[in-house]
Amino acid sequence: MVSDPKPALPHPLPGAIGLSHLSAYDWEAADGVCGGSPHLHLVCTEAYVVTGGRGAVQTLSPDGYRDIPLAAGSVAWFTPGTVHRMVQGGDLRITVLMQNSGLPEAGDAVFTFPPDVLADPEKYAAAATLPPGTGPETEAAARRRRDLAVQGYLVLREALVAGDNGPYLEFQRAAARIVRDKVPTWRALWRAGALATAERTGAQLDALADGEPAYLGEATAHEAAPTRLGGFGMCGRRDEYALPGSTLPYQGE
Repeated sequence: MVSDPKPALPHPLPGAIGLSHLSAYDWEAADGVCGGSPHLHLVCTEAYVVTGGRGAVQTLSPDGYRDIPLAAGSVAWFTPGTVHRMVQGGDLRITVLMQNSGLPEAGDAVFTFPPDVLADPEKYAAAATLPPGTGPETEAAARRRRDLAVQGYLVLREALVAGDNGPYLEFQRAAARIVRDKVPTWRALWRAGALATAERTGAQLDALADGEPAYLGEATAHEAAPTRLGGFGMCGRRDEYALPGSTLPYQGE
């Protein structure tokens, strides 16, 4: 008889990444485009692995405005500071891989709200936070949040396309001010997650070089399933995993 043990989960996913699945919003915004809430991440690179449907991701960065097509099998990723907006083109479904799991959920993402909202921490928190659950009240709040983010985003995009990167750079500075007080918490999460994972690899390399791979005696396998389905994320409806190294429910979502 083959046993089916279910080991504990002392280690994160490979590379201490975050993992979630998204189905892009089909809500139409003020510019006639259906999709998610534009935002950036301050220290985390994010990757989209498209598993079905079609759409695009619009990005704002020092290299200007881009509209990157998305289709099943394609991959797109964006480094810290890149504003990105997921666009629905037809049943778009994406697996998201996120650097530094735990940091995005601790506030690394900042929405492209208008300047007056970004300048007021209380106003920003009120606009960014959603009621708990997945009911109609939460959906309505998520849509209002998306619309407010698009309002600020369109101003940034128009200026960048016209050759004026001033509003975009000011938004980056405003985002940095919003998260500054969170850096000590992020540093602790990074040390316990991504840094610890890299250091573990270093220790394993040392053991192999010494010819003493005792750590291989801890080899095992893990399995998991989503622990929340259909949550309202920044870009769309989100399935999440409550595991070490995986994307946990975003604060306020």
